[in-house]
Amino acid sequence: MPELLIELFSEEIPARMQAKAAEDLKAMITNGLMDAGLTYEGAQAHATPRRLVLSVEGLNAKAADMLEERKGPRTDAPKPAIAGFLKSTRLTLEELTVQDDKKGKFYLASIKKPGRAATDVVAELVPDVIRKFPWPKSMRWGSGELRWVRQLLSIICTFDGEVVPFEIEGIKSGNTTLGHRFLSTKKIEVRRFEDYTQKLHKAHVIIDANLRAETIRTEAKNLAFAQGLEIIEDEGLLKEVAGLVEWPVVLMGEFDRNFLGVPPEVIVTTIKNNQKCFALRVKQGKLSNRYLLVSNMVASDGGKMIVAGHNNVIAARLSDAKFFWDQDRKTKLEDLLPKLDTITFHTKLGSQGERVKRIEALAGEIAKTIKADVEKSKLAARLAKADLVTGMVGEFPELQGLMGHYYALDQGQDKEVAEAVRDHYKPQGPSDSIPVSKIGQAVALADKLDTLVGFWAIDEKPTGSKDPYALRRSALGIIRAIAESGLRLPLISLSVAADERLTFGTTQDKASGNWFGGGRAIGLIEWNVRKINVQLVDLLSFFADRLKVYLKEQGARHDLIDAVFSLGGQDDLLMIVRRVEALSKFLDSDDGKNLLAGVKRASNILKIEEKKDNRSFNGLPNPQLLIQGEERDLHRAVSAAEANARKAVENEDFGAAMTAIAKLRGPVDAFFDKVTVNADDPSFRENRLKLLNRIRAATLAVADFSKIEG
Repeated sequence: MPELLIELFSEEIPARMQAKAAEDLKAMITNGLMDAGLTYEGAQAHATPRRLVLSVEGLNAKAADMLEERKGPRTDAPKPAIAGFLKSTRLTLEELTVQDDKKGKFYLASIKKPGRAATDVVAELVPDVIRKFPWPKSMRWGSGELRWVRQLLSIICTFDGEVVPFEIEGIKSGNTTLGHRFLSTKKIEVRRFEDYTQKLHKAHVIIDANLRAETIRTEAKNLAFAQGLEIIEDEGLLKEVAGLVEWPVVLMGEFDRNFLGVPPEVIVTTIKNNQKCFALRVKQGKLSNRYLLVSNMVASDGGKMIVAGHNNVIAARLSDAKFFWDQDRKTKLEDLLPKLDTITFHTKLGSQGERVKRIEALAGEIAKTIKADVEKSKLAARLAKADLVTGMVGEFPELQGLMGHYYALDQGQDKEVAEAVRDHYKPQGPSDSIPVSKIGQAVALADKLDTLVGFWAIDEKPTGSKDPYALRRSALGIIRAIAESGLRLPLISLSVAADERLTFGTTQDKASGNWFGGGRAIGLIEWNVRKINVQLVDLLSFFADRLKVYLKEQGARHDLIDAVFSLGGQDDLLMIVRRVEALSKFLDSDDGKNLLAGVKRASNILKIEEKKDNRSFNGLPNPQLLIQGEERDLHRAVSAAEANARKAVENEDFGAAMTAIAKLRGPVDAFFDKVTVNADDPSFRENRLKLLNRIRAATLAVADFSKIEG
């Protein structure tokens, strides 16, 4: 079947925009074809630095005829209305049919629309797509009004091997293109995607970005292996470089060994950010003074001039990095702390210096709780942000924390303290690890908890998909550190401690809500452990939502988390996780499933009767009114189960608590099988409803069963 080929040839397209642009072109064209009634078998889109390419295979040459039904006026409508309808449909009265519905009889026109030729559809569609293309940034050139990411130079548009003629802003569609900017100068005439790719490959252009990336990967590994080295792989850099070249040629460069005295991460970051090059290491794991670059040129001298140029630029960049390294080490981290007072963390939350004091105090509190070295934790917290004012971090912000680690070691700080400085931002994402040491965990938790409490205090919470301060990531980092390290942290009391130390660069008049310059410590949130503030409840709810995300990824059910959180005051995340695990295991058993059904039945009956009587049925049932054996058995079973479950929960043995509750299954089943709850005698009815309430209360020792979906 026929094939549609489109190439939009332009000046260089930024690498970061290419993949999405190719998908946008594919979606916009194929959707437009389908809207016009044209079907196709498949489509593929590609991008290089100079072109967007789309091939639509098996496209119908002509759209199918369509029958449009249009409802007209009532049959008894005025003649001018009927005449107007006939004129708009170009039909006669005899060609209309009559349709009867609830509002009367109406005329119905069936209008046959012949399918359009694919070439006609494409000739309209492609210019429209070009004009509406959603580039993140675009430009105009010359005196025209057309906008494109860079100047659009030519357009290929062929259908079944023939040109689909159209023109946009003086650019006429055709069937010719150019190959590589430097390695091919002749025009290339194409008909279909197959000969298009073959001819461009001969003209030193690889259309497929994935193929370019794999070519780079293979050549890089082979070149490194030949020198006894291995590449430090970076998928993000690989994709970016594949978007910078149409014909990748991998070459090896070299820099002075003296630069290896600079931390290896600095060297890797320097050559990556500034020259888009790949670092190499020797088999023992140490960084090599060689690197790999990717050229877009097959040079006559084998790439010697290209490599020499890169060597010169990288030498200059590494000289700058070495200068920062040498200069930064002349000042102790402790001596840099006053500079943090001049850096605003947030206009409503004070300076970085004020924040460091809060984190230091909070890290000490957390260290006591998790049995980490308190003084080392406080020292690490005090030094954690000092590298923010160093020259190196000013040049490479992504190295914050890591440079603090190197400077701390260079200045003779304890190794555990230095590692905690390095790890206090961890985890920074789902693939990142948590801090290994307890000192590192204390500082990382303090840093994230201070952030969350502070932004909750000024009511800067995530909304919808917006989370400019990465608060969801901070909460998830706390959850991961607690769950994966088995830490016990009372979030309520720690949040109170964090809030009490909040200092603000501005103060708020609580009556007007206006902010004024200041600097004194204030408590925007009046935390009260006895009477939990709405903001604190909201923060715990936020943790619950993040915990659901975390546990869901581990295979847990969100309703079980709700069932545990509904108990109230649940701020020990590790215990919540363990409760959920025990509850999940219990509900997978037959006893758990059947008991859940019984508890839900009891809860449903209570809800109905409580609503009917406008009262609750709290209190113990009267033993004298338990006249049937099944209700007496249930009363005894509930008393025993409740006592045993609460004792097990106090001992944090949630498995034993579930086992105790599971013993209610038999008595509950027997009760519902033999006993009529809504007895005619009001006293018996009330007594039995109190007994049902005891079932509900007993299960609350482990979870709120009403929140469990089934």
